[in-house]
Amino acid sequence: MRYIVGIDIGGTNIVVGTVAEDGSELVGLVSAPTISEQGAEAVIERIVKLARASVGEARGKEIAGVGIGSPGPLNTKTGIVLLTPNLGWTNFPLRDRLGQALGLPATLDNDANCAIFGEWWRGAARGSDYVVGLTIGTGIGGGIVLGGAIYRGVSDVAGEIGHMSIDSNGRRCKCGNDGCLEAYASGPAIAARAVEGIETGADTSLPRYVNGDLSKITAQIVYEAAHDGDQYALEVVHDTAKFLGTGVANIVNIFNPEVVVICGGVTLAGEKLFAPLRGEVKRRAFKPAVDACRIVPGELTGTAGVYGAAAVFVQRTWATV
Repeated sequence: MRYIVGIDIGGTNIVVGTVAEDGSELVGLVSAPTISEQGAEAVIERIVKLARASVGEARGKEIAGVGIGSPGPLNTKTGIVLLTPNLGWTNFPLRDRLGQALGLPATLDNDANCAIFGEWWRGAARGSDYVVGLTIGTGIGGGIVLGGAIYRGVSDVAGEIGHMSIDSNGRRCKCGNDGCLEAYASGPAIAARAVEGIETGADTSLPRYVNGDLSKITAQIVYEAAHDGDQYALEVVHDTAKFLGTGVANIVNIFNPEVVVICGGVTLAGEKLFAPLRGEVKRRAFKPAVDACRIVPGELTGTAGVYGAAAVFVQRTWATV
């Protein structure tokens, strides 16, 4: 059995694991903070060190290659990351740099594509032919898997679901446009909406979770308070479900998927988010499409991108996924 090093590069953390070519085993799972402010070379050095540590734990395994998932936009054919503001990379030959450093053939794809491909290969969307997924964290990414292959579009940027407009006169997004889904339902956006309500007099226990320092409120703290019975936090979660439901309804109408899988920290909200989200999609989407679709949380918490990056290598190299 051959094994592939799967590398998932995020703005906050880098996660690396060594994956069997059929996805049946993941060994040598290691991670470290990205610390992008130290510069590109320091990040590359950290990735190489993690990859070598992972391979070291996979003693006796035949290592055939490296699959890399990175924030984009990027070019999957040339292996070049065109621009990643959070990492400070511009026209950076990431695939070749890592492949050469590790002495292995390598592939490169978008990190959100990899996460959803991983969920299709070994997770919540396994066995489904038509899959669309969202990755919700600092931003909102997306991936589309049709007939067992990632749909990338003509310039490798298909699936930018976070920049779907849900309100033409809405909140300003970091991309410069108004009303993007990411401006309402990403982790920082959820926290910001919660704080706005507190500052205008909302009756809530949320400040007690952060000793009164509202700058420390995160989406995860909002979910925790909602689970603890805080009605305002629950309202924020339900509003998030409505925003996401609007976006997912558009996806369901366009792609008619069998599964919509939602990954990231937002899954910590559980059914307090997923139940109203499904209800909003059912209310908004075309009935034949929504009746054929399941909306589920991801199953591969923390490892979807690793599995998916490895699967991309397997598919491109051996066409066996």
